[in-house]
Amino acid sequence: MAKSRSAYVCSECGADFPRWMGKCPECGAWNSITEVKLPPKSKAAPGGDFSGFAGAAGEGETEILSEIPLAELPRFTTGFREFDRVLGGGIVPGAVVLIGGHPGAGKSTLLLETVCRLSGTKKVLYITGEESLQQVAMRAARLGLKTDQVRAAAETSAERVEGLVMKYRPEVLIIDSIQVMYDDAVSSVPGSVSQVRECAARFTRIAKKLAVATFMVGHVTKDGALAGPKVLEHCVDCSVMLEGGTDSRFRTLRCQKNRFGAVNEIGVFAMTDRGMLEVSNPSAIFLNRGEKEAPGSCVMVVWEGTRPLLVELQALVDETQLANPRRITVGTEQNRLAMLLAVLHRHAGVAMGGYDVFINVVGGVKVEETAADVPVVMSLLSSYRGSPIPKDMIAFGEIGLSGEVRPVPSGQERLAEAVKHGFRTAVVPKANAPRKPIEGLTVHAVSDISEIIELV
Repeated sequence: MAKSRSAYVCSECGADFPRWMGKCPECGAWNSITEVKLPPKSKAAPGGDFSGFAGAAGEGETEILSEIPLAELPRFTTGFREFDRVLGGGIVPGAVVLIGGHPGAGKSTLLLETVCRLSGTKKVLYITGEESLQQVAMRAARLGLKTDQVRAAAETSAERVEGLVMKYRPEVLIIDSIQVMYDDAVSSVPGSVSQVRECAARFTRIAKKLAVATFMVGHVTKDGALAGPKVLEHCVDCSVMLEGGTDSRFRTLRCQKNRFGAVNEIGVFAMTDRGMLEVSNPSAIFLNRGEKEAPGSCVMVVWEGTRPLLVELQALVDETQLANPRRITVGTEQNRLAMLLAVLHRHAGVAMGGYDVFINVVGGVKVEETAADVPVVMSLLSSYRGSPIPKDMIAFGEIGLSGEVRPVPSGQERLAEAVKHGFRTAVVPKANAPRKPIEGLTVHAVSDISEIIELV
């Protein structure tokens, strides 16, 4: 009898080791290494002299890259313009898309609406492993969706799902979710590292072989990262996250990996009693400001994927009652706030070491680009001095460690978006100043942090 083998795989980074360890040497995660059963080694072919090398291990075929046709991949729409934007312009046949998000974010609702909209023109198959078919039908009826051409099955076996795909040959396949699927050839429980890896690899092979656009729902950990091995994200073509808590009606679909389009693209949806509704103009929602001007509020123009987005940033600077002042950020990076406070102290003489500092991006938007540096500094100074910033003023720009204001990409498009929403004043880096005056917009081009202080 062949001897069974085991490997120890980290669920965070996918690295494998010959023995168990409490801490992964590759990514530093604790208690993330689990045992994976491997199939026994096959006996080597007799001989070993490799005589007549040609065909010894099976002959393969190769192609010259310059001779491969470069025709554009045919895409078809999901029925949501915001969803199409995140995917890079629509669904590519044979693409594998992984959708993650916290419980209650709306992953199943979004995919159910998508397959119902596609069922009129495409053959679809909805596989649910966490709900019964009656529950799915009740949700579709509550949302008023057309389901007379949607074929569904409640199944958790990867072999039987493959059989259904081979039988009905759908063009769009939904797997909800990958964590509950299991492969009989793998001796571990569903949701384990080995089961998730093998099931994802099986569905990916089916998608590529039969040109089936496959959407797989993935669970997330308490830290917000996709659960399962890291190889799960490597084997898919697109990885998107549906962000937004249960206390907010707005959901943000953010692309993290895309082999067929740009990354960091976002789509905005509103969760209603009629399902997920796309928001075509998210800037108008995130700029729902009060009537009264308040210190610490500043509007910034961030670039998300292929479009500008106007959001409001708020800051609160208050005298601390603690030995160590608090630095709390919601929607921006905390380490960057500490850097900007140091730049203010060193190059502008503004010391906030005895104050608590709070930063919040209104609407639950996450700002990851450096163009938020100038708005953060302006809102900090506004709250610190109690001087409100005019409501018709926007700002963007990056600040370096020596206090200089650096340019950011797509400056002209950001200014055009601000004018479209009625803003009349802009604070921008000197290198982003428009060459020709923009009608109705006064532009203040700054090159140093001291000029920002004079404006505030």
